[in-house]
Amino acid sequence: MRVLDLSRALSGPFCGLILGDLGADVIKVEAIPDGDMIRAWGPFDRDESVYYLCGNRNKRDIGINFRCEEGRRLLREMALRCDVIIENFRPGTLAQMGLEPAGLRAEKPELIIASLSGFGSDGPLASRPGFDQIAQGYAGFMSFTGTPETGPTRVGVAIGDMTSGMWLAIGVLAAWAQRQQTGAGRVIETSLLSSLVSLLSVQGQRYLNLGEVALPTGNVHPVIAPYGVFRAQDGNLNIGAATQDMWLSLCDVIGLAGLKDDERFTDNAGRMAHREELRLIIEERLATRTRADWTERLVEAGIPAGPINRIDDVVADAQVAHLDLIESFEHPTLGPMRQISNPLRMDGHDGRWIRKPPPVLGQHSRAILTDLGFSAGEIAHWEETRVVYQNPRGSDHRDGREKVA
Repeated sequence: MRVLDLSRALSGPFCGLILGDLGADVIKVEAIPDGDMIRAWGPFDRDESVYYLCGNRNKRDIGINFRCEEGRRLLREMALRCDVIIENFRPGTLAQMGLEPAGLRAEKPELIIASLSGFGSDGPLASRPGFDQIAQGYAGFMSFTGTPETGPTRVGVAIGDMTSGMWLAIGVLAAWAQRQQTGAGRVIETSLLSSLVSLLSVQGQRYLNLGEVALPTGNVHPVIAPYGVFRAQDGNLNIGAATQDMWLSLCDVIGLAGLKDDERFTDNAGRMAHREELRLIIEERLATRTRADWTERLVEAGIPAGPINRIDDVVADAQVAHLDLIESFEHPTLGPMRQISNPLRMDGHDGRWIRKPPPVLGQHSRAILTDLGFSAGEIAHWEETRVVYQNPRGSDHRDGREKVA
């Protein structure tokens, strides 16, 4: 699968990252002179945006002047030589660039076009720009995240961007599978709003069935008790006594067997009604031991429990290391670096997903155009007229196995 990734920021690039992890040849196209807007977002490791680094591995990169007519013609010709196009411009922008989906697919029916937007390609909000936190608020996510004291709180990562990228990748794979049978491509789209609404889960179903509007509940489960964050001697841990048997075992483990017969806590409905009283009782016992001690005792009794790790704890964790969730590789300008890897494990796969580091702007321009069948004369002309930018730190291999000059 050859993918032309025209997207910027995080949502579309995350879709391209997933497809690249799974083996697609992903060609990231960036507008010169500045490239993807995300390259300007901090924090920075030397001159490289770590925001850019996190969403662009396993791609080759070409820099093209989108503003000139010759650059747009080249972009269209490249699109017709690929299998999939990913874009997250505002609705209508693709057509303005000479890449109107109906026209492209009339010329190449097997082409798959995958589009992302903030609020969808039509409807009353179609023209609004899409940014993650705006979508988190609009989709209701922030209304039940946080506490009554903090009020609405955003999820700590760009969950709308990444969720929409994942949904779009699933759509591309479905269209690709169907294309093997029918020979025809598809136009696929999703949006930040659609993707986040699709994740409302029990909070959405509560309203649809019962008319209950979810409010912020902080670090406790919205419908199960005791299930949430509890303070031990040296800090917080999560405990999830999600069933009646787990509740009874919890009473034994923490030395409060008398709670089993307390009429306030005999079933989940009672424990939910007296959640705060129960928390104080449990935390009085938890204060006698450390988080690690309680975690071990609870897990041995079949009760889900675990620490609330910081990022440094996660990276140093033995289970994270065992699952190969952090990979090491060489970056063209940064040298040795690590990155959070793909979470999938496949039979027969060696567990290493990162074949190409996040590219520098224009790193593979010549190799990409050569692979797409353009002549050396055409490529030289485009470089001379600044339609295409080839980074001096480019690859000398056309197959994507980088060897930095």
